[in-house]
Amino acid sequence: MSFNENARLDTSQVESGGGGFGRGGGGSFPGGIQIGGGIGGLILLVLMLIFGGGSILGGDSGDTGSGGLPSQQLQPDQVSAAGQVQDSAFAQCQTGADANKDDVCLIIATVNSANDYWAKTLPKYNMNYEMARTVIYEGQVQSGCGTASAQVGPFYCPLDSKVYIDASFFQELQSKFGADGGQLAKEYVIAHEYGHHVQNLLGILNRAQQDPQGPNSGAVRIELMADCLAGTWVKHATETTDASGTPLLQPITEDDIDSALSAAAAVGDDRIQEKVQGRVTPENWTHGSAEARMSWFLQGWRTGDINQCNTFGVESVS
Repeated sequence: MSFNENARLDTSQVESGGGGFGRGGGGSFPGGIQIGGGIGGLILLVLMLIFGGGSILGGDSGDTGSGGLPSQQLQPDQVSAAGQVQDSAFAQCQTGADANKDDVCLIIATVNSANDYWAKTLPKYNMNYEMARTVIYEGQVQSGCGTASAQVGPFYCPLDSKVYIDASFFQELQSKFGADGGQLAKEYVIAHEYGHHVQNLLGILNRAQQDPQGPNSGAVRIELMADCLAGTWVKHATETTDASGTPLLQPITEDDIDSALSAAAAVGDDRIQEKVQGRVTPENWTHGSAEARMSWFLQGWRTGDINQCNTFGVESVS
């Protein structure tokens, strides 16, 4: 799905990790607190964190209390007269034309679209949306959930309500996982992580830790729901706009959907297990099968309704 060339990008919604790109090095998350995942990455949940939220999709209602996640606030000296955070790492990312030829700019444009979509959508369900910023890094980054290396892939950290992504993952998604390398395959990765942010806001992300493995486990249901939520974004993506009202994305084609499905299938547990260990062990699944990931993405795309993404409301998600 290509971006409109004259759409303007808002770089205030992203930041460069660890002071910029190219830091390199290894890293791992401390304490082994790893539940679920993004697209080959990890959802990191601290077991004692108290989540709050609304009642959409089967979430718990009620106030977040003192354990709720704080809103991300920008300090005045970070903001320009135009209201955008200035980061020289993204100086090359100004328009949709830049997003069509540069993966870092594509991330920024997709983040802009996802934030705009959810800011317009959740109020329709009597919920407020708190914007999530994305940290774009290379090699290693310090997150609210610990130090991460590029090997973990894209992930969402509920402790700081940010998405983390190394743009080089898109190359791995194609070369190692078998996605087709199309634009929507890449955009799907980011939209999936924003699905996790919405789950966090709704108070249901913690259900992944209650039942962490198996084809119908809570962890798998959370991942498939994020796939479905990504599908609803695709359904309405052409309605998202930049600050001046210019549509961010061009009309969706069947080739675009096929591209997204190639990414969803490529990171199915069964596909990855077959490649890594030569056999499929459903009892160890944390993300869902390739078929299930495609199916739930299509559910979101076809209906465009987040209430059709309630993976906890069906007996089996496989």
